[in-house]
Amino acid sequence: MDAATIGAVLALAGVLSGSVVAYLGKRGENATTRMNSEIDQIQEERDGLRKQVAERDSRIAELLKQQGEDYVTIARLRAHIITMGGEPP
Repeated sequence: MDAATIGAVLALAGVLSGSVVAYLGKRGENATTRMNSEIDQIQEERDGLRKQVAERDSRIAELLKQQGEDYVTIARLRAHIITMGGEPP
């Protein structure tokens, strides 16, 4: 083989290896972009769920407060029934 043939073979090998590297690099870039997109979606869902949990906790606190007030009212009514001479249920 002469120098031109060897040079052509080496150039072909360089072009092929360069295209393989570019292909794999693009696949990696696409995978990274896809993963970043998925992570962003997961974070948005997490933030929405945190908001829902905060609203639920607030509602639970309101209901517990109302329940406490109801117990006080029931106790007051039972005491009133007893002072009027009746028997509470």
